[in-house]
Amino acid sequence: MLDIAYIRENVELIKDNSRNRGSLIDMKAFLKLDRDRVEHIKKVDELRNKKNQFKGKPSETELKRLTTNKLEEESLSKRLAQIEEKYLELLMQIPNTTHPKVKISDDEDDNPILESKHKPKKFSFQPKDHVELGKELDLIDFDRATKVSGSKFFYLKNEAALIEIALAQYAIKTAIKHGFTPFITPDLAKKDILNAMGYNPRGESTQVYSIEDTDLCLIGTAEIAMGGYHKDETFSENDLPKKYVAVSHCFRTEAGSYSKFSKGIFRVHQFTKVEMFIYTTPDNSEEAHQEILDIEKEIFDGLELPYRVIDHCTADLGTPSYRTIDLEAWMPGKPNKDGSMGDWAEITSTSNCTDYQARALNIKYIDSEGPKRLVHMLNGTAIAMTRPIIAILENNQQEDGSIVVPKVLQEIVGKKIIEKRRD
Repeated sequence: MLDIAYIRENVELIKDNSRNRGSLIDMKAFLKLDRDRVEHIKKVDELRNKKNQFKGKPSETELKRLTTNKLEEESLSKRLAQIEEKYLELLMQIPNTTHPKVKISDDEDDNPILESKHKPKKFSFQPKDHVELGKELDLIDFDRATKVSGSKFFYLKNEAALIEIALAQYAIKTAIKHGFTPFITPDLAKKDILNAMGYNPRGESTQVYSIEDTDLCLIGTAEIAMGGYHKDETFSENDLPKKYVAVSHCFRTEAGSYSKFSKGIFRVHQFTKVEMFIYTTPDNSEEAHQEILDIEKEIFDGLELPYRVIDHCTADLGTPSYRTIDLEAWMPGKPNKDGSMGDWAEITSTSNCTDYQARALNIKYIDSEGPKRLVHMLNGTAIAMTRPIIAILENNQQEDGSIVVPKVLQEIVGKKIIEKRRD
């Protein structure tokens, strides 16, 4: 969340930024709540000070006054709690500030392309999509997953299961090479952690699965678990940056995605992901963001997949993000807007969230001059398994129906070519 003092001093700037980013926050209502909150805090503190200042045995008149003050304090405290709840709800809806290089646009598809690598292959035959390839080569089972878990779940089998294992090891080893510490995280986190990270666990449009009769939710990314890892902690400046690479299962309801492309394993309720996370000082956060992006590019250069780098415009930025940059892979089996086959799709995302999440989580460091300052927090996908598997299967298919395994994965997969199984 943003600093309330900064909001009060920059109301018009906050309004413009919120409008650019599609936030419907009612700033007038929020600022009124802020004034009410301050006034109630002041009154409650005054009543508590009066109580604390009283010494000795009270007279009958003083006892009546103390009782009246106590009842008033209880009433004001109850009202303050109600104001605080609504205040925090609105505060968390105000988006982070925006990097000056981010394009201002109200079209979430209007994302500038920064770079393209490895041109898409021109097939001499009609390429198949990953669903057809998965069925023919016995790599993915949707029918039995639906029977066991419901729609948008899947089983990976045979070489596809080995590809996922190989991708995880490849991504983790690459991150470790760059000084990242490996983790395996819990798959559950408390609602207050999700809220602080900018993920709303409530409402019909939420992407979060909540566990009934608990304050726990299934995480949608290891960013949540790693962001909460240092809650209420203070670093020495010499301890930063902290660089982590974490494996987790990810769970998403995919609410509101009925109109989006979701064939096969493209958009599912559960998948495995390897996530990079950095805690650093404000002076180094832009450098850290570039480092994460460079590692993402290194991973996909190694897989020899066609990809492009895109910079999210304001309409496509998540609430906590200062700047977000994605890699999009070419997928021959994904329909394009013009009806032809072949399109780009997000495979990684890296965001600099500056101190937005750290403020809510109370994560600070002591700089060289002594005062405590909020850290900057950054995240980035090393590998989110399903879509890279789609890109590997579809881009590396051969005319005879076989699939070439990327060289960096061949040792674990145990073969160079995935061929149709003989009965």
